[in-house]
Amino acid sequence: MNALAATSRNFRNAARILGLDAKIEKSLLIPFREIKVECTIPKDDGSLVSYVGFRVQHDNARGPMKGGIRYHPEVDPDEVNALAQLMTWKTAVADIPYGGAKGGIGCTPRELSKSELERLTRVFTQKIHDLIGTHTDVPAPDMGTNAQTMAWILDEYSKFHGHSPAVVTGKPIDLGGSLGREAATGRGVVFGTEALLAEYGKSVKDLTFVIQGFGNVGSWAARLIHERGGKVIAVSDITGAIKNPNGIDITELIKYKENTGSLLNFSGGDNMDPNELLVHECDVLIPSALGGVLNRENASSVKAKFIVEAANHPTDPEADEILSKKGVIILPDIYANAGGVTVSYFEWVQVTDRGKTLSPIDFSEFD
Repeated sequence: MNALAATSRNFRNAARILGLDAKIEKSLLIPFREIKVECTIPKDDGSLVSYVGFRVQHDNARGPMKGGIRYHPEVDPDEVNALAQLMTWKTAVADIPYGGAKGGIGCTPRELSKSELERLTRVFTQKIHDLIGTHTDVPAPDMGTNAQTMAWILDEYSKFHGHSPAVVTGKPIDLGGSLGREAATGRGVVFGTEALLAEYGKSVKDLTFVIQGFGNVGSWAARLIHERGGKVIAVSDITGAIKNPNGIDITELIKYKENTGSLLNFSGGDNMDPNELLVHECDVLIPSALGGVLNRENASSVKAKFIVEAANHPTDPEADEILSKKGVIILPDIYANAGGVTVSYFEWVQVTDRGKTLSPIDFSEFD
């Protein structure tokens, strides 16, 4: 089931439970605006290459639309629509005065040089600058993008509209970013996990964890779980997967990945088949990568007692039904990974005082 079909099905189920009027349900499923643009750039070797960029603005009833921009080869209209819809529900659950949006470019960022990524980002911004804005639609980093990407967007947007530090969040600190923003989503995942476990009389330090995805969100979640005494016994990313039944030293693993660019052959664990990670024996499974990884093919084999959705829509509706019947407790993505947009809101507030950049608020020690 593709991302849009999955999120729409979940929303329709929720709408029935809430007793929403059919007209309201339909209007909430249709996005406010869909944008599709061609982004042609010169590569470093002088050749031209074209990519397709998307921005879907789902709803602005509660405030400016908000959502990340991801660079990934699987970016397509359905995925961006689904993610924009999820942002609308996420900001509502977090009670932040935003609506939902999402954007992306179908590319493989690791195959592009830094200068090529900058050119691509600036061309994309040129194509959408009149449709985003401080009180209209505020982008942020997502998969494949980071604070540097946001700095490029801010600079390019400001060429057309003057210095506008609140047009994006997740910026470098010197440009009005918030201390702790990089860790915010992973930290929120851990806070949500602690709250969920407390409901069942359990705590992080007593349990085993498996984390799929060791990018920004997954690595921060792993680091904070490790610091709290939780035992992370398996992790994976695009390079592969490793396991250690006695617990992985996450601090050393982060250093190892920074030095080698890979998880494989880490001395503190054994390589494993990435396809086995989601069904590995553990107490808590935290999918932190792509959507749709838990589906009807593998859901019946999941051994975790709790699933914390750090990724967006990692569990297909069919898998959700199977897991529910098995008694697996799932913490939904629109709550579990809302830490990032929460701190993004604080960052946005601190730079919307008539364009002035105020002193950055430090959210890095909020434990």
